[in-house]
Amino acid sequence: MEPSKGLRIASWVLRGIAAVILLQTLFFKFSGARESVYIFSTLGMEPWGRIGSGVAELIASILLLLPGTVVLGAALSLGVISGAIFFHLTRLGVALPAVNDHGELFGLAVVVFVCSAALLVLHRHQIPQLRAAAAGLLD
Repeated sequence: MEPSKGLRIASWVLRGIAAVILLQTLFFKFSGARESVYIFSTLGMEPWGRIGSGVAELIASILLLLPGTVVLGAALSLGVISGAIFFHLTRLGVALPAVNDHGELFGLAVVVFVCSAALLVLHRHQIPQLRAAAAGLLD
């Protein structure tokens, strides 16, 4: 059954928001910007955590924008951003005063989390297909 035009539009809007946020942070992660280096140094994961999370976010963004892989992209972005939110709530703080952040990075992480979770709900009919494909890879 084909989704309604409204659901297709909602899906593209959610995918676009999540992908744009994830993609715009890549410059900071890959260029070694002060904010990114501070975050991953505080976590004891500099530089491998910064580069690794950037690669995962790049892959998630691409998967979100390809219609056949939206569920995989949403699941990957949800996983990556859940880690970011976890570290903000446990070790970094919501606002990062050392880099004059005022909570923007945490807020963007929450937006990506909500968009990714909503995409999984919107595309829940594709989750069994994803599960079957994953099972085929493990056989």
